[in-house]
Amino acid sequence: MSEQTVIEAVRATLQSEMRRDDTVIVLGEDVGSRGGVFLATDGLIDEFGENRVIDMPLAESLICGVALGAAVNGMRPVAEIQFADFVWPAINQLVGEASKVRYGTNGVKTAPMTVRIPYGGGVRGGLYHSQSIEVLFSHTPGLSVVAPATPYDAKGLLATAIRTDDPVIVLEHKRTYRLVKGDVPDEDYTIPIGKAEIKRPGTDMTIVTYGLMLHYSLQAAEMAAANGIDVEVLDLRTLRPLDADAIAESASRTGKALIVQEDTPAVSISSEVAAIIGERCFFDLDGPITRLGPPELPPMPFSPIQEAAFMPSPEKILAAITKLSEI
Repeated sequence: MSEQTVIEAVRATLQSEMRRDDTVIVLGEDVGSRGGVFLATDGLIDEFGENRVIDMPLAESLICGVALGAAVNGMRPVAEIQFADFVWPAINQLVGEASKVRYGTNGVKTAPMTVRIPYGGGVRGGLYHSQSIEVLFSHTPGLSVVAPATPYDAKGLLATAIRTDDPVIVLEHKRTYRLVKGDVPDEDYTIPIGKAEIKRPGTDMTIVTYGLMLHYSLQAAEMAAANGIDVEVLDLRTLRPLDADAIAESASRTGKALIVQEDTPAVSISSEVAAIIGERCFFDLDGPITRLGPPELPPMPFSPIQEAAFMPSPEKILAAITKLSEI
């Protein structure tokens, strides 16, 4: 067991998977000698060479297109998109093509490709380096979408993604990269895709969340405990497929549900979670299904004051907890 940051867990997992399986390759912008813009691939080219750690042009459609071609021809590529905001040119390769390989070939072909995408705000990234893009991929059948928020989950879910025979989008919140630390087992392990986890047990209400908001929700839950409110925090970990059983079990048991996300609420992950709770837990609820997210603005502002106003925070989550507890 060793203490690692999220980015250290990602880097170590890439290294161990490349050592374990020589069909695993890494490709993306500046992933080679520079080691990636966040240093997720730092040092890999020294060990594995430029045939397995491949610097690509500034063309996301090419990165994901090459990854898809490699995947259907026996490789296990791990493509890196520098920022979630840059993924749009690759939408056809991912949503239009990779997601349909198994279905379109009647199972003759699969696309065992992983696409790592740093996303989210709170880092003064402004309009084009702060977006939450998870709902687009989560809407697409044929794609799995995971969003690990801890070093332990980052290692286990990334290893699973690389070994999976279908395309997986791995969303890594940029602010957690070096902010969040935790114990990670040295031995090999995987975490199943589609399994949520209770990060804090509680009895009075359930917070359903993911990504950076997991850590803000845990902080808010501790503050609420000082006021006598016992909050359970459920980390989705996987956004497609959602763990509907875990969501329903927790909400039914506590009787109240607060869904917290960094993405804008309309037509979002929180919408689907709310629908699951409404359909499966209606008669067990003691209050309205509540959602907390940012205002419906096209981009996240750059100004620190405006960014703080846009982003959910532990204090905003605590206020939502308090309000829901009084109903």
